[in-house]
Amino acid sequence: MAEESKNKDKDEKKDTPKDNIVISKHSVKIGGKTIKYTVTTGTMVLKEEIVDKDKDAEVEKPRAQIFFVAYTRDDVKDKAKRPLTFSFNGGPGSSSVWLHLGVLGPRRVVLTDEGEMPKPPFKLTDNEYSVLDETDLVFIDPMSTGFSRPVEGEKSKEWHSFTKDIQSVGDFIRLYTTRYNRWLSPKFLAGESYGTTRAAGLSGYLQDRHGMMLNGLMLISVVLDFTTLDFNLNNDLPFILFVPAYAATAWYHKKLNFKGSLKDVIKEAEEFALGEYATALLKGASLTPEERENIVQKLSRYTGISEEFIRRSNLRIEDRHYFKELLRERGKTVGRLDSRFTGIDRLGVTETIEYDPLFAQVNGPYTAAFNDYIRSELKFETDSPYEILSEKVWMNWSYSYFQNQYVNVAETLRQAMTFNKYMKIYVANGYFDLGTPYSATEYTFDHLGLDESLRKNISMYYYDSGHMMYIHMPSLKAMKNDLAKFIKDAS
Repeated sequence: MAEESKNKDKDEKKDTPKDNIVISKHSVKIGGKTIKYTVTTGTMVLKEEIVDKDKDAEVEKPRAQIFFVAYTRDDVKDKAKRPLTFSFNGGPGSSSVWLHLGVLGPRRVVLTDEGEMPKPPFKLTDNEYSVLDETDLVFIDPMSTGFSRPVEGEKSKEWHSFTKDIQSVGDFIRLYTTRYNRWLSPKFLAGESYGTTRAAGLSGYLQDRHGMMLNGLMLISVVLDFTTLDFNLNNDLPFILFVPAYAATAWYHKKLNFKGSLKDVIKEAEEFALGEYATALLKGASLTPEERENIVQKLSRYTGISEEFIRRSNLRIEDRHYFKELLRERGKTVGRLDSRFTGIDRLGVTETIEYDPLFAQVNGPYTAAFNDYIRSELKFETDSPYEILSEKVWMNWSYSYFQNQYVNVAETLRQAMTFNKYMKIYVANGYFDLGTPYSATEYTFDHLGLDESLRKNISMYYYDSGHMMYIHMPSLKAMKNDLAKFIKDAS
């Protein structure tokens, strides 16, 4: 009996999940200077304190194995002065590959200068626009994305919620910061799309739970208040806030009946959307026939959509209809993530698009490049698939924390900025982003309720591209300069 118990204990110890870490050395030329750096790649075990009833004590139970890739510059003598940035993408259900191999990291996926897919096979190249010269980088794949998985016996769906996601990513950040002795380093979060939702949530969680104060957030293609994006019969706000981005899209595809620069067009569209158009929607049925017809004509003027369609849609153009309707007579669709890109559906009569044209361009190159990179250059071996974007996650994501209300982390961000007056915010907007349009972002920040003394901590940047603005080479170059300045100023 004693021998059996002994063997059982041995088996338990043997099966205890362990970190799986690989370290490699590399170099890259940024700004004409060669930078040597170390890459730490692998999975780190996240533990959770639970009450063990049999032992009548609190114990640490392994729950998850979180995959990450960390880059640290080698010639740094004082880590306390070296900034550290934790980065993730959105979805929910996306890995960190897009920011990793698109803009921030020292290696970059090769696309055309406009962001289109080149002929396969695909390639990686050194990223001379990486921010590794300014900050160390840690790319985090949340649960069920990348190679992150629950330990044996745990269920991944427990992490597929707003609350648990914030907790797990925040706890990983604390663990990494502790293990690699970076508590005194200037710290930043970089998130894209839903990753900005996560970053804002983390700004509060890290303060409240772990006492960790951040120097800044880099928010790329922002969604903090889902009220600004959720089209439904009881919410007119998105119909208003999408108009300037519709105008930019129509201008790009030469669907407008008046001439002017992009900035001229969107300025007019903004004034119309937030003025006459917003007032008209507020009036509802009290709108006179003359007023209604005036709105029809002007909305058509700024969006490129036919007057007849606008009349039939009750003066409201949903994004899903816009993607299909703008270029219907050309047999083309426009993209949600980047409306510069066009697609071709099998049927031209359908109400919504079959696929997003931008995602079709980038999915293959990023997937192939990362799968080769992680094994051939970083020497991390696993037979598990790298989950670039998990449908299982985003289809079943839980927002129960916001039951009976729109998801909104803007207040969390306001509180975090109020508690920490030194925390600065970088905001990146793409003019041709119809997923998180820039006017919706402006509206959110204009309604934070932030004290006037703190508004100077927010810096807005705009790029002539879409949701993933860094795939556009001129925008990538501009982003590098903007991010470098932001990190220096906030550190």
